Amino acid sequence: QVQLVESGGGLVQPGGSLRLSCAASGIIFSINAMGWYRQAPGKQRELVATRSSGGITNYADSVKGRFTISRDNTKNTVYLQMNNLKPEDTAVYYCKIGGTWGQGTLVTVSS
Repeated sequence: QVQLVESGGGLVQPGGSLRLSCAASGIIFSINAMGWYRQAPGKQRELVATRSSGGITNYADSVKGRFTISRDNTKNTVYLQMNNLKPEDTAVYYCKIGGTWGQGTLVTVSS
């Protein structure tokens, strides 16, 4: 049974940083593409960043230069480092590995 457990969300002031983590179990982590998505209130879920099993990354234009997706195959964990956060980054963030979604973690950017 594939399980993804996310952590790292919270309240942060504009300009601050957070690192989200998504720990996977029950999956061959290293061969799967993975990504982070987010859904703001009243909006559709959107792609934030993806990373292929070969290391190719892709970012939404709105987060380029501020967010970094990375993975640690030894820990079966994918990360999203978020710097210079803006109020418009407020959303529930979801990881996705293969075809499985995490439960989501709330990020609130507010002063």
